[in-house]
Amino acid sequence: MLTDDDLRGALGAIPVAAPVRAEEVTGSTNALAVALANDDSPEWTLVSAAHQTEGRGRVGRTWTDVPDGALLFSLVLRPALPPARAGLLSLLAGACMADAIRDVTGRRVSCKWPNDILLDGAKVGGILLESGMEDGALRYVVVGVGVNLEAPDGIEGAGAIGDRTGQRELLVAFLKRFASVYGAADASLPERVRHEWLPVSSTIGQVVRARTLDGKETTGRAVGIDDFGSLQLSTDSGEARVGFGDVEHLRPSA
Repeated sequence: MLTDDDLRGALGAIPVAAPVRAEEVTGSTNALAVALANDDSPEWTLVSAAHQTEGRGRVGRTWTDVPDGALLFSLVLRPALPPARAGLLSLLAGACMADAIRDVTGRRVSCKWPNDILLDGAKVGGILLESGMEDGALRYVVVGVGVNLEAPDGIEGAGAIGDRTGQRELLVAFLKRFASVYGAADASLPERVRHEWLPVSSTIGQVVRARTLDGKETTGRAVGIDDFGSLQLSTDSGEARVGFGDVEHLRPSA
C-alpha cells in the first residue's frame, strides 16, 4: 500500500508540497478529501487508501475494489473556474490516467465519456468529481480516481490493468501529466483538455444513445466535447449536447 512518504514523494515530483493522508482502510477517499477541503486544506491535498469500504461512483453507484489491489486516491483542487466548467477536470483526469497507464504498463486504455477508463471493453478505472460552492463560485473540486490493478470478483464488466503495476509509479505518472495541463485554469483550459482527451476517447466517432439524468434520450454520432465538457452529438435533427448521465455505445447497425 501507499504510505504518507509515497504521497509526499509523488507530490514532490510535480513539484508541490501539500498535506497527505495515506489510509489502509477508509470509507471513501473522496469523502475524506471533501472533509479536508471543507476544513480549508490547500490545493493538491492528496489522500489515498489501500481499500475502500464505501467506494462511490457516479449517480449513486458503488465502486468495489480488491484490498491493496487498486490505486485509489483523491485530490483537492481550488481552480479559478466557472462552476459550469468544472466537468472539464473529470475529462482531464481520465485522459491523464489513460496516458499514465500506457506509459507505465504499455497497455492502451481508452476513455468512455464521461468518466470510465476501459481496457479491451472492460472497465478498469473511473473518475468521480465532487465540488463545493460558495457565493456562486467554486470553493473546491475533489477529483477522485480509482484504477483496478486486480479485477474484483463478481462485478460484471470489471477489468484490471495488471496486479504487478506499481501504485506509486502510476500515481507519479498521473500527477506529472495532470499538473502540466491543469496549470492556470484560464480560458485555454477547454482546448487543452480536448487536446488530451480526444486522442484517447473511445466515444468520439461512435453512434451512441445518451440517457440524461432528466430522463431524456437522444441518439447520434459523438463528434466532440464543448468548452464545458459536454458531449457533442450529430443527430438526424441537428446537433445535440449531453452534459450529464451515461452514454451507450451502439453497434453501427443500431
